Amino acid sequence: MTSPLDDLLRVQQTTLGLRAHRQEILASNIANADTPNFKARDMDFQSALKNALGGSAGTAGTLPLARTSSGHMEAAVSSAVDSGLLYRTETQSSVDGNTVNMDTERAQFAQNTLQYETSLAVVNHLLRDMQNAIQG
Repeated sequence: MTSPLDDLLRVQQTTLGLRAHRQEILASNIANADTPNFKARDMDFQSALKNALGGSAGTAGTLPLARTSSGHMEAAVSSAVDSGLLYRTETQSSVDGNTVNMDTERAQFAQNTLQYETSLAVVNHLLRDMQNAIQG
C-alpha cells in the first residue's frame, strides 16, 4: 500500500527519469548530425509520462534499473518509453539523408534542460517542506 507522499514522489521520479531519457535522445541526435542517413528522433513527453504513470511500479511493462550498490533504492522505468520514440519531421532536406536540424535540436535540448531543472526544484521544495513539517 502506497501513501499519498509515495505517489507524489513517484510522479516526480518518473518525470525526472523521462526528462533524462529525452536528454539522451536529443544528445544522440546532436552527436549524429553528420552521420549519413541518420533520422532524428524524439519522444512525445506527455504520452510517455501518461503511459509510465498508468501502472504501478513493478508491474508488467517496466524494466528494473541496475543497482551497483546495496544502498541504492529500487526503481523502474517504463519500457513503453523506447517504443514511443518518434521520428522528427524533416524540415530541410539533406543530400546525405540526415534529418538532424541543429537549430531544432539545440532548442529542444535547452528547453528539456530547463524543464528537468524545474522538476528538480519542485522535488527539492517538496523535500524541504517535509523536513520543515517534521522538525516543526
